[in-house]
Amino acid sequence: MNLNFFDQFSSPSLLGIPLILIAMVFPALLLPSPGNRWINSRLSTLQLWFINLITKQLMIPLDKKGHKWALILTSLMMFLLLTNLLGLLPYTFTPTTQLSMNLALAFPLWLATLLTGLRNQPSVSLGHLLPEGTPTLLIPALILIETTSLLIRPLALGVRLTANLTAGHLLIQLISTATTTLMTTMPVVSLLTLAVLLLLTILEVAVAMIQAYVFVLLLSLYLQENI
Repeated sequence: MNLNFFDQFSSPSLLGIPLILIAMVFPALLLPSPGNRWINSRLSTLQLWFINLITKQLMIPLDKKGHKWALILTSLMMFLLLTNLLGLLPYTFTPTTQLSMNLALAFPLWLATLLTGLRNQPSVSLGHLLPEGTPTLLIPALILIETTSLLIRPLALGVRLTANLTAGHLLIQLISTATTTLMTTMPVVSLLTLAVLLLLTILEVAVAMIQAYVFVLLLSLYLQENI
C-alpha cells in the first residue's frame, strides 16, 4: 500500500519511452497564440492581463537593470503555475514533484544571478558575506555561515517546491482512498471525508499557485541583491 501511494511520483513511460518531456511541454500548448489583430478573443485578453499582472509583481523589487530578466521570470512563473495546476487533475503527472527537475530549474538561475553580481559589482556581492560592524573574532565564522547560506539557496528553492507539492498530493490520495473505502461501511463518515477532500483540493490549488509565485519571487530577490 505504501508503495502504491508513491507510484504517482514516478516518471511515466510508454513502451519504455519516458513521457516527462510531454508533461513539461503540454502546459505551453494550452496558451492561446496571439494573433495579428489588436483585440483577440476574451481568453487571449485575459491571458495578456494575467501575464502583465505577474510581470508587474515580479519587477516591483527590481530596478531597470533587472527588467532584462522579465521574460525569463515571467515564462518560468507561467510554466510552474500551469504545471502545478495541471498536476492536480486525476490521472496526470506533475513534473515539479521531482527534486531533480526543480534543482535543474533553480541552480542555473541562481548561478546566473550570482555571476551577474560578481561581474557587475564584485565588491558589493562579496560584501554580503560579511555584515558591517562585525567583531574581528567573529569574522571567520560569519563568512563561513554566510557562504553556506548562499550556496544552499538553490537547494532550498528546489526542496521547498518539491516538498509542498508532494505533501499535498499524498494527502489528497490518502483522504480519497479513505473516502472510497468507508463508502460502503460508514457512509456518514465517508461524506465527511469527502467534504474534507474538497476543502483540501481547494487548498492545494492555492498552494500550487503560491509555490510557483514564491519560487520565482525568491529568484527575483536574489537578482536584486546582485544588480
